[in-house]
Amino acid sequence: MPLTLEQLNAADAPEAARLLDGLYEHSPWIAEQALAARPFRSLAQFKHAMVRVLAQAPRDAQLALVRAHPELAGKAMVANALTAESAREQNKAGLTQCTPEEFARIQQLNADYNARFGFPFILAVRGPRGTGLAKQDIIDTFARRLSNPPDFELAEALRNIHRIAEIRLNDLFGVEPTLGNGVWDWQETLAQHSDPGFAEKGQLTVTYLTDAHRACAQRISHWMRECGFDEVAIDAVGNVVGRYHGATPDARLLMTGSHYDTVRNGGKYDGRLGIFVPMACVRELHRRGQRLPFGIEVVGFSEEEGQRYKATFLGSGALIGDFNPAWLDQKDADGVTLREAMQHAGLCIDDIPKLQRDPARYLGFVEVHIEQGPVLNELDLPLGVVTSINGSVRFVGEMHGMASHAGTTPMDRRRDAAAAVAELILAVEARAARDGDSVGTVGLLNVPGGSINVVPGRCQFSLDLRAPTDAQRDALVADVLAALQSIAARRGLHYTLEETMRAAAAPSAPAWQQRWERAVDALGVPVYRMPSGAGHDAMKLHEIMPQAMLFVRGLNSGISHNPLESTTSDDMQLAVDAFSHLLNQLATETP
Repeated sequence: MPLTLEQLNAADAPEAARLLDGLYEHSPWIAEQALAARPFRSLAQFKHAMVRVLAQAPRDAQLALVRAHPELAGKAMVANALTAESAREQNKAGLTQCTPEEFARIQQLNADYNARFGFPFILAVRGPRGTGLAKQDIIDTFARRLSNPPDFELAEALRNIHRIAEIRLNDLFGVEPTLGNGVWDWQETLAQHSDPGFAEKGQLTVTYLTDAHRACAQRISHWMRECGFDEVAIDAVGNVVGRYHGATPDARLLMTGSHYDTVRNGGKYDGRLGIFVPMACVRELHRRGQRLPFGIEVVGFSEEEGQRYKATFLGSGALIGDFNPAWLDQKDADGVTLREAMQHAGLCIDDIPKLQRDPARYLGFVEVHIEQGPVLNELDLPLGVVTSINGSVRFVGEMHGMASHAGTTPMDRRRDAAAAVAELILAVEARAARDGDSVGTVGLLNVPGGSINVVPGRCQFSLDLRAPTDAQRDALVADVLAALQSIAARRGLHYTLEETMRAAAAPSAPAWQQRWERAVDALGVPVYRMPSGAGHDAMKLHEIMPQAMLFVRGLNSGISHNPLESTTSDDMQLAVDAFSHLLNQLATETP
């Protein structure tokens, strides 16, 4: 009989501890200490209470917990000495059916890992969806994590222990993230479509209006119809638009969504998560026969990444009247113009101006997105409320000095362009760090005609500066440019600098941000506020209507634009629940 939250809250301390036995391997103290925070409103709240207990524990206790775990396919498994929970998990991942070659490889990895870190490798082998990782995925993760710094790897081991406990707790309570699993499955299925040259290598790449891109649009359209949307269409720029009508014909609309194109060799969740979370909510509304006092418009934006053509945010831009006709003459790497690609896809270019939305018809825009960064992952928080999308400025520049012989030019006589840019990099790092939430990057460096025995006379570089407000961004830019001027003058150099892009910050509308905050709090999850360092479709809609975003934790240090991009179906479930709560709030507010 599954345990209930009511039973857990009502049980005396010894009985509650007994009910939770086995959540953390040979370490009942974590659950026991977390129980002091009863009563719990949700399993998510109890899970976080256990996370907090372990985070506050001394390092020795954390190491003891890690060392209480068995090696994967190790001596305890061979000796049939695993706990019942570990035995089920390793069996579900197929580790009890390893080939001799796989077993030998894992044994070597176990030995190498223990020699490097002094504790066993911990991996939640039931994986992000709870159904089990493939053996090769386990081996690949094992090998990849061997290169982590020791403190980072200890933290990663603890995060995996929490994931193991989360799955065990779900089993104990007989709960399943059904809607989260559905969102997960949609993304896995959509990832089967990839552009030629990448699909053959098992890589995900979906660029604007390729066959794979158009197949994605058709599949999303099909799923929207299955979910019960009243209107589904692919518009003149390839956006997939689904509308679920409100209770009255003249009801205003809540717009939501994200993009379904990808970067080259990208991840499965960037953008697409923000399409499927609201789709899951609409499916539930349709299943219950429920209509809200407003309609819901979910948009799968066709182009955000600017990969095939340099027309970033083409999909969301078209909805605010920001489509540049000059883009139509751009050519891709194969010489195909954007105009030709759109015509080949059967899109009507003349209809693009008709896509512009009337803000009076809309309540606002909300977007769910994977974080694309490490913050939530490192804090062990599933959701984050976005306060602002950072404003940014980009430059390309070149430092000019004097090329000279590396062996005969004294250090105090050099006019080293690369050394000046290196100093600039450190200045950018220090100045951005001073704000706490600004970021600065010199991502491109090149010494034209560089040689091992020549002092660099030229050094080309880029600057990317971002901050949550335009004022903070502009102060950062001013200080960095002043540092650049000072460095060049002190070293007897000169430079050229060209501004290539400037984007305004998009602060979240306070009322919409507060709705997300109330939704997250209602789940029993701590409300964590954070800026978005990356650009999103929400920043385009921000130009004509209020917007706010919700971030979902990413695994693997929150890496994104990468095949390792991942999150769990449990966190997706929380995102669906938060979105549903936001809809319910809005329903009570809307006349």
